[in-house]
Amino acid sequence: MREFSYSLAASLEDAAHRAKAAGALLIAGGTTLLDLAKCGVTEPEAVVDISKLTGFGEIEVTDGGVKIGALARMSDVAEHAELQQYFPAVTQSLSLAASAQLRNMATIGGNLLQRTRCNYFRDPAAFPACNKRNPGSGCSALGGVTRNHAVLGVSEHCIATYHGDLAVALTAFDAVIELTGREIGIEDFFLLPGDTPDRETVLQPGEIITGIRIAATPAARKSLYLKVRDRQSYEFAAASAAVGLELEADGGTIRDIRVALGGVATKPWRARAVEQALIGKTLTEDTVREASRLAVEGAVAHGDNAYKIDLVPRVVARAILTVGGLA
Repeated sequence: MREFSYSLAASLEDAAHRAKAAGALLIAGGTTLLDLAKCGVTEPEAVVDISKLTGFGEIEVTDGGVKIGALARMSDVAEHAELQQYFPAVTQSLSLAASAQLRNMATIGGNLLQRTRCNYFRDPAAFPACNKRNPGSGCSALGGVTRNHAVLGVSEHCIATYHGDLAVALTAFDAVIELTGREIGIEDFFLLPGDTPDRETVLQPGEIITGIRIAATPAARKSLYLKVRDRQSYEFAAASAAVGLELEADGGTIRDIRVALGGVATKPWRARAVEQALIGKTLTEDTVREASRLAVEGAVAHGDNAYKIDLVPRVVARAILTVGGLA
């Protein structure tokens, strides 16, 4: 057993200070950190508990949007009546994630920072080569079993999928992540692997997520999160899509559309090519299916995951047609 120190943060400033120390990690719900520790991926020297900090667990809904505290529980956000009405894709993404027990423990901030479920990353004893764990060691997934790996945003150094659900919905609606000392759009928060797969977000030592803001828009209110997976519960997405739709007054012309993908990329993936192809067009099945093919522009398959390139356009089209009342 590896020894480590444990301390309870007295304030946000105290937590940020302690988190700057080498080998220090924050814990709130604990569902991510404990999982990684059991896998042997994370071996903290100091654990800083932020679960008792006050003022960071609230959900505040206004006419302009919503602010969700980083310590809010997944289940509380998923079951929030106003959020279900104004941001259905967001609450659906949480309801379809993990298990009820985990949702009751896990926090929103921790959910955003969850790490990949790549089997090679999570088994350091059997697969020591992993550029996320040990930069420069190689990628064991390349040439291995890749059914659950990414086809978008990959590099020669990493093809691990970002498996989260909530971040996909947040990406579709341009959520803003509030950090200690600054704010950043969610698309800029997550990093592509490139040649530094070990850097997954822009968080600097000592920075802490304090909350999330989502603007209220007609597209967010008319939205859907569709998750396709091998089984109906406690399973990660083979492919998912968060979609929001706003029509013109004629009821048929697309004024605004948002599409983000999960389960298929190395980070939450905004399908802007699909959006651009549909804005101003009449909502029809043929138009939607044609535009949905653009979701996999630039996709690169590695053996077993080639099926995702065929699956993604179907998932995107189904989500758009469903939210548009055509399916």
